Amino acid sequence: QLQESGGGLVQAGGSLRLSCAASGRTFRNYIMGWFRQAPGKEREFVAGITQYGTMQYYEDSVKGRFTISRDNAKNTVYLQMNSLKPEDTAHYYCAADGSLGVVRTTGQSYDYWGQGTLVTVSS
Repeated sequence: QLQESGGGLVQAGGSLRLSCAASGRTFRNYIMGWFRQAPGKEREFVAGITQYGTMQYYEDSVKGRFTISRDNAKNTVYLQMNSLKPEDTAHYYCAADGSLGVVRTTGQSYDYWGQGTLVTVSS
């Protein structure tokens, strides 16, 4: 089970940190990803991180602004979002992929999903 938190309303240029807490003792076995879905748009990959945090991947529009990290001792993955823009407004979801290998950017590759947290960036 995955549970996101940390969303809210922020002005453009501001920052938020999202958290995703996972239940279970096998969190470290999963590649973790963050996705988002804006109103009227399809879900898109935002960032992903390998099981032990050695590799991170980002969607081009968030590179240099967002940072994904994880703490396996706390079964939690984070998304630090800086320099937020109105176009970052969306529901943000964390997801877990139990496969081995690289971070995948398609939602169908992920086995478990949280219920999402809303991020609203005002201009």
